[in-house]
Amino acid sequence: MLNPLLYSLILIFFAIICQGSSMKDLQERGHLLTEQVNPNSHNLDQLSSLELVDLFNQEEQRTLEAIATSRLQLAQAVDMTTQALRQGGRLFYIGAGTSGRLGVLDAAECPPTFCTPSDLVQGIIAGGAGALVRSSEDLEDRREDGSQAIALRHVTNLDVVVGITAGGTTPFVHGALEAATQRGAKTIFIACIPVEQLSVDVDVDIRLLVGPELLAGSTRLKAGTATKMALNILSTGVMVRLGKVYGNRMVDVAVKNQKLRDRAVRIVADLTELSRDEAGELLNQSDDSVKLALFINWSGLEKEEGNRILLECQGNLRAALEKVGASDS
Repeated sequence: MLNPLLYSLILIFFAIICQGSSMKDLQERGHLLTEQVNPNSHNLDQLSSLELVDLFNQEEQRTLEAIATSRLQLAQAVDMTTQALRQGGRLFYIGAGTSGRLGVLDAAECPPTFCTPSDLVQGIIAGGAGALVRSSEDLEDRREDGSQAIALRHVTNLDVVVGITAGGTTPFVHGALEAATQRGAKTIFIACIPVEQLSVDVDVDIRLLVGPELLAGSTRLKAGTATKMALNILSTGVMVRLGKVYGNRMVDVAVKNQKLRDRAVRIVADLTELSRDEAGELLNQSDDSVKLALFINWSGLEKEEGNRILLECQGNLRAALEKVGASDS
C-alpha cells in the first residue's frame, strides 16, 4: 500500500501535468478582432442609461459600414445560391450559439414569407433544438459534430452550406464546411474577423468587420446585428431572384393566419382594380395563392391553365405574364 503522503504527492504531480497540458491546448484568441477591447466603452459600467444608449447607437453604425464593405461578396452569395436552388439544391445555415440561432431564425422565416418547402432552407445549430433556448456553447468545440450534421442531411453537390461564426474559429462550423466541400457543395463563410486573422477555403468569404464590441467579446451585439442583416439580404435576395416577389410584394406569402390573409387580400386589391371583397373572393378561388390570383386576373385564364403556365415558368409571375402576352396594367 502506498504511503498516504506519497499518494498525495503523485496526485498533485498528475494534476499539474494535466493543467499544463490543458493550457497548452487552449487556443489563444485575444488577437481576434471580436475579442479585442473597445476603447470607446472603457467606462461602460460608469455611464448613465442615456449615455449607454447613445453609445450603443453610435457603435451600431459600424454594422451598416460592414454590410456596405461586403456588398460584392453578398451579391456573389445571392447569385450562387439562386443558381443552386434553381437546380434542386438546398440552403443550409450552420453555426453555434448566437450565430446558430440567427441561422435557424432566418431559415424558419422562409416558409411563411415565401411559401417555401420546410426543407429548402434549413438552420443547423450545435446542440440541436435545445440550444435555441438554453446555452450549450461547449458543444461548438466538437468538430466531428459539424461533419456529422452534414452527413445526416445528405448534403450533395447541389446544395449550399453557409458557415456562420462571428469569431471565425468555431470547430463545429469548420467541421461542417470541410464535410460539405468534400461532398461537392458550395460553401459560404460569414465571420466578423479579417482574413489576415483566419483564412478559409470556401466559395464565398464574407467578412463583416464591425470592430470590437462595447462589451468585450459579446458578439451577440454588433456582430449579431451585422450577421442578421447579411442573412436577411441573402435569403430575401435569393427569393427575389427565384420569382417569389413581384415588385416589392411577397406574392408567395403563405396564408396561414388572419394577419397573413389580410396581407394577401391587400396585395391582390392593391395590384388590381378589384375591391377588397372581390380580391378576397378571387383569392379563395385561387386556393389562397396570391400569385395565381394575380395571374388569373391579368391573363383572363382559368385556374388550371394558369397553374400550368406558372409551373412551366418555375413560379415566376412576370415570366408567366410575358409568356401569354399579358401585363399588370
